[in-house]
Amino acid sequence: MTERFSRRTLLGATLAGLAAPAAWAQAGAGGEPIRLALIESLSGSFANTGEAVARNLSWAIERVNARGGVQTATGARTLALERFDNKGQTEESLAMLRAAIDKGCRVVLQGNSSAVAAVLIDAINKHNEREPERRVVFLNYSAVDPILTNELCSFWHFRFDAHADMRMAALMSVIREDRALKSIYLIGQDYSFGQAVLREARRQLGQQRPDVAIVGDELHPVGRVKDFLPYAVKIKASGAQAVLTGNWGNDLTLLVKAAREVGFDGRFYTFYGNALGAPAAIGDAGVGKVVAVADWLPNVPTPESAAFYKAFRQRFPDPRDDYVHLRMQLMIEALAQAIGRAGSTEAVALARALEHADVSLAGRRGRMRAEDHQFQQPLVVGVMERQGAPGVPFDVEGSGYGFRVVREISAEQAAMPSSCKMVRP
Repeated sequence: MTERFSRRTLLGATLAGLAAPAAWAQAGAGGEPIRLALIESLSGSFANTGEAVARNLSWAIERVNARGGVQTATGARTLALERFDNKGQTEESLAMLRAAIDKGCRVVLQGNSSAVAAVLIDAINKHNEREPERRVVFLNYSAVDPILTNELCSFWHFRFDAHADMRMAALMSVIREDRALKSIYLIGQDYSFGQAVLREARRQLGQQRPDVAIVGDELHPVGRVKDFLPYAVKIKASGAQAVLTGNWGNDLTLLVKAAREVGFDGRFYTFYGNALGAPAAIGDAGVGKVVAVADWLPNVPTPESAAFYKAFRQRFPDPRDDYVHLRMQLMIEALAQAIGRAGSTEAVALARALEHADVSLAGRRGRMRAEDHQFQQPLVVGVMERQGAPGVPFDVEGSGYGFRVVREISAEQAAMPSSCKMVRP
């Protein structure tokens, strides 16, 4: 009886803490808020992805502020999210970076597009060298081109998502056991990330499943294809039993809709097939066939995970807003921890503190690797099923479909070596 009561009490406290309203934020926190600059697509083809990120980060910030903010040498301060719309463009991202710095932001947050992340890393490197009194730190939650923590690694840049090669290895652990698979079609977005995904897919398939024929291998423009039917027709005509893609946002949703329309009934191995309209677009055709890799899924079978997800849905009850990423929550927790250790947002001290970030939430733990600033965390692979099926208590976006966890990969298993040669101030 005592054990059951303790667990119920703990989960109730967790749920209450996660759902704490922003109105509590001012208690015990004084001084100017610490401004965090979100540079994202908040308009255009990928506006839905930018707004979904903003909800995740806002919720994480609310939680930090609800417990009094972050401790600095001058007292407690709250966090404040400032939005900068880059319209999905690299040049606009540079303009937004300048605007953010001029507004007093010393922490930059971005993730949707590795091309944008690469440009920001270069610009921040140069800015921090030119203007040491206004240095900034860059936290990346989704830009997963491996080069960003390898050849382009920077003391000022920290990645909180698993990079594409790590995600591919997780997917490959499932593909390796799919002995019925004999042919696969590779398709991706034509920029650094999409190219990296297909390159690594070819490499890992060659190593682990040389018996699987690659019957298609193509790239398409990012965010500009409105009709994926010609691609879907080619996929079906190829005889592929499965598609592997790193597509995200509308480029994924439109692709799977088109594949469904032409009657393609093979598997989809995806990086992002678990959200932003994809499950609803696929419908019953995806049951048992759509596979997704993530740092966390709502149906991770632990009470702590369930409490975390329920708290998010309590905060954002509209099914259209159901897009939650635990890594983004851990990123803000790591930032709060690092500010407390550094005592300020001075960039060198903050970066050195972030190198030793070690945070836990909802039963999941992540640690920053100092050698390349690549966050080390567990990964999971899930397969799409109807809500209510064994292992699927939660659906996605009110679609009636959720993802059953079929593989859990520890942080140690997910880790990969880095070629980073970090230049430190």
